[in-house]
Amino acid sequence: MIIAGLSDFLTGDLTDWVIDVIDKMGYLGVAFLVALENLFPPIPSEVVLPAAGIWAHDGDGGVTQLVGMIVAATIGSVIGAWLLYLIGAGIGEDRLRAFVRRWGRWFGVKEKDFDNADAWFDRHEELAVLMCRCVPLVRSVVSVPAGLRRMNPVRFTAYTAIGSGVWNVALIMVGYYAREQWDLVQDVLGYAQYVVVLAILGAVAWFIWKRIVLVRLHPEDADPELVPPDLVDDVEEIRRRQSEQSPQS
Repeated sequence: MIIAGLSDFLTGDLTDWVIDVIDKMGYLGVAFLVALENLFPPIPSEVVLPAAGIWAHDGDGGVTQLVGMIVAATIGSVIGAWLLYLIGAGIGEDRLRAFVRRWGRWFGVKEKDFDNADAWFDRHEELAVLMCRCVPLVRSVVSVPAGLRRMNPVRFTAYTAIGSGVWNVALIMVGYYAREQWDLVQDVLGYAQYVVVLAILGAVAWFIWKRIVLVRLHPEDADPELVPPDLVDDVEEIRRRQSEQSPQS
């Protein structure tokens, strides 16, 4: 049923597919969808969770059904987060550091950036996991650095559950109480996600401009650790010429 229903998703009827999965599988369907959206961002929790609230509203289980949906969604969140945690742990910090040493220059990343990120996460790991679980897009990604740093599993699970629980309660309650305004709710949540996406894209664009484009335009002024190998000879030539001209100036 799930695999067959993916055809609806791929043709754009995401909401209908999500509701169909929840109708047929109930709590298990919500847990499955929430775990899946951690790994497959095109399935947004902003659709899954309000749909779970609508299902609880239309059912005959009352508050019990609503609580069951919140619990199921939170279990799914923790499962999805743990899958990403294990991916991060499987990659391992040593492998990632070796990759940065060898290829980081091509992506505008140096080993010091890696060290700074490690130090920041070590200082704020609990808060980072807790708060990021309430931020669209970032809420899934934060589990990867947690895995890389081998964050304490108990603390990781606890803070993931708390942060995810807050996010799940908010969106499920939106669906539960705004049943008759579902289209409006989708529009509002969609606009909110656009703002987050634009902010992230802006940050990425700034990083690319500063760390990659400007380095290639003016490699002689760039941090030596960021100059790609194919420009090293050019930089040395430019600096040689500058040193030859400096006594004459």
